[in-house]
Amino acid sequence: MSLVEHAPAHRLWLLRTPESSYAFRLGSDDRPRHVHWGPPLTLAQATQVAARRNPADSSFDEPGDERQELPAEGGAFFGVTALAVRYEDGTSALEWRYEDFAIDGDALVVRLADRHYPLELSLHYRVRGDVVERWTTLRNTGEVPVSLLRTDSASWTLPRRDGARLSRTSGAWSAEYGVLREPLPVGETTLTSRRGVSSHQVNPWVMLDDGDATETSGEVWSTALAWSGSWRITVERTHTGRVTWTGGFGHEHVGWRLRPGETWETPVFAGLYAADGFGGTSRRWHSYVREFVQPHPGELRPVVYNSWEATGWDVDERTETALAAAAARVGAELFVMDDGWFGARTGDTAGLGDWTANEQRFPAGLGPLVDAVHAHGMRFGLWVEPEMVNPDSDLYRAHPDWVLHMTNRERTTLRNQLVLNFARPDVADWAHEWLDRLVGEHGIDYLKWDMNRAFTEAGWPGEDAGRVWVEHVRAVYAILDRLRADHPRLRIQGCAGGGGRTDLGIIARTDEIWASDNTDAADRIAIQHGYGQLYPAGTMSAWVTDSPNPTTGREAPLSFRFHVAMAGVLGLGGDLPRWSAEELAEAASLVALYKEIRPVVQHGALYRLAAPASALTAAQYVLGDDVVVFFWRRPTEFARPFTPPRLAGLDPAGRYRDQDGVVHDGAVLLSHGLDVTLPGSGYASAVVRLTRVG
Repeated sequence: MSLVEHAPAHRLWLLRTPESSYAFRLGSDDRPRHVHWGPPLTLAQATQVAARRNPADSSFDEPGDERQELPAEGGAFFGVTALAVRYEDGTSALEWRYEDFAIDGDALVVRLADRHYPLELSLHYRVRGDVVERWTTLRNTGEVPVSLLRTDSASWTLPRRDGARLSRTSGAWSAEYGVLREPLPVGETTLTSRRGVSSHQVNPWVMLDDGDATETSGEVWSTALAWSGSWRITVERTHTGRVTWTGGFGHEHVGWRLRPGETWETPVFAGLYAADGFGGTSRRWHSYVREFVQPHPGELRPVVYNSWEATGWDVDERTETALAAAAARVGAELFVMDDGWFGARTGDTAGLGDWTANEQRFPAGLGPLVDAVHAHGMRFGLWVEPEMVNPDSDLYRAHPDWVLHMTNRERTTLRNQLVLNFARPDVADWAHEWLDRLVGEHGIDYLKWDMNRAFTEAGWPGEDAGRVWVEHVRAVYAILDRLRADHPRLRIQGCAGGGGRTDLGIIARTDEIWASDNTDAADRIAIQHGYGQLYPAGTMSAWVTDSPNPTTGREAPLSFRFHVAMAGVLGLGGDLPRWSAEELAEAASLVALYKEIRPVVQHGALYRLAAPASALTAAQYVLGDDVVVFFWRRPTEFARPFTPPRLAGLDPAGRYRDQDGVVHDGAVLLSHGLDVTLPGSGYASAVVRLTRVG
C-alpha cells in the first residue's frame, strides 16, 4: 500500500506511517487545512473527519474546526503566523491558488501560487519510518524582491482532547536537557534560541499530550526541528481548547529578502505520533535517527580519551605522547588532543584562528604525535573551533572584516572571542581549505568541532544582514559535508560548549555529540535522561573524569562514574598519570566490559525504568536476545529500602540468564524487577547483563 494517498473529490491527502496517519485538504479558498494526525485512518475515514464542522462558529473568531496547514495572514485568521511576507507595494496578506501536486513513493509535494503576486509555495511531506518530515519552499517568480518576515517549516495541530500538557527542555551550560512537563496555558508559549545555535537553554523539540501520558502509556504528539542555528517554536492554546504549534529557523525581528528567481528552502520540522507514552515516543525517535539521520548508524563508536582535563593549556608533544600511552593501556581506541596545540594558544586570549601547530610545543609538527598514537593502535583526533577567532590573532589582524559586526557598533567579545561570518564565501572557503589540509596532511581520523559562543552584532555591512543567521549555518553544514565526502574515514564530534548545538541538523553531519561539559556522574544522570528523550545513546558522548569532579567538586566512586558514562558512548577524560595502579586496573576492566556490551547500549532500544531524581534509578537497553541494565543509587539514609525498578521490553514467556548464571523468568522481571546489592549509603551502581535462553 502506498504511503501517500489522494482523494481528488475531497482534495485531500493522507500519509501513512506504520502506526499513525496524517491528513490535510484544500479548502474552497485553496488554503491547505489540517484534518487529522494520530491513530491510523483509511482514506475514506479521513474524508469523514474532513466533513465535520465546529458547531460553535462565531463571527468574532476563526470559522470552522480545521486549522491552516501553514498559517498565514489573510482572511479571518488571528493566530500565530507560520508564513509572513511583504510585497513591494506593502501588501502582506496571502491568497493561494492551487497549482498541482506530485507523489513519489514516500514523498508528497503540493504546489500553490499567490493569486496576484509572483510567489510560489510548495509544501513538502515525506514519511520516514514512524516520522512525517515536513518543510517548505518559496520561489520568487517576479522581478522585484519579496521580504520574508517569517518562514516556518511546518505547523501542527493537536486533536481535540480534554487537556493539554507541554513537554520540553530547560537548561544552561553544564546543565543541559532538563525535562519539564507542564500544563499548557491558554495563550501563546514561545520557545526560542536567539543565539545563532540551537542553545544550551532549550532544545528545538516539543512533545504534547492531554496530561495523562506516562513513560509507558498514553498518546504523545512530538515534533523536532532539524536546524543548528537560531529557531522559534510557538505553541498556541485557544480559549476553546484548540492546540496548534508552528516552528522554523530564525527568531523575531530577523527577516530575509527573496530575490527574483530565487528559491528559499526551510529545514525539516519532523513530527511523530505514539500511543505508548514518552518511552515509546523516544524509542521511535531513536529508530528514526539511526535509520534516516546518522551518517554511519551501523558503526560502533570507539572509546575515546580526551586530554583536556589532564593538561588544560599545557599541551606539548612529550606530555601528549605520554598520555596516549597511558590511554592505550586502559583500552582507549581513539586519542583526542584538545585545545592549546596551535598558534599562540597558551590560554583563551590569543591564537584562535591561527590553525598551525605551535612550533615550540611541536617542533616537528603534529606528525610524531600522530605516528605515536597510531603505533598504539589508536586513532588520532584534534579539537578545532573553526567558527571563532581571538582579536589577538594573526587571522583577525589580517581580516578584521571577516567577523560578524555592525557599522558604528562595538564588537562584543565573549570568552575573548568573536564569531567569524561563515555566510561570507571567502571565509567559508578559508575554513574548508585549512581543515581539508589539516586532515589530509596528518591523517587525522577525528575532529572535535567546537563552537563556544553565541552570535552578537550579527551583521554584514553592505549585505542582507538577516541572511547571516541562516547562511552561516548552511555554510557549516556544507563544510562538514565536503570534509566527510573528501575524507570518508573521518569521524566528527559535534560540540558547542557541551550540548549547545544538539539537534537533528548537526547529528546528520556528525557521528556523536558532546552532550555536556559537566562530567559529574550524578548530574549526568539527569542530563542523559533529557538527551535521550529524542536522541539515541549511540550519539551521546560521555566521559569518566577525576574525583573530585573538576566542575562540581563532587566525589564519587570510579565504578559509579564508569557506569553512568557507559550508558552512552564511553570516553575517558581524567588525568590518568595521577590514577593509582588499582584505579587503572579497574578502569581497564570496565573499559573491557563496555566493549562487550556497547552493541546493546549504542544500538539497542532504551527503556527508562525510573525517574532520574529517584534515589534508585535505572536504564535498560535491549538488542535482540541481549539486555543490559544500569542501576544508579544516590546517597540516602542508612538502611532505607528501595523498590527495584521493574524491567521492560522483555518477553513474559522468555527466560533470561544473568552474568552469574542465574536464570530469571521474563514475567518475574517485568512484574518484580531485579534485586541488586549496592554497598554503603553513598553513590553506588551496578550493571546487569541478561541473555535470553528460552
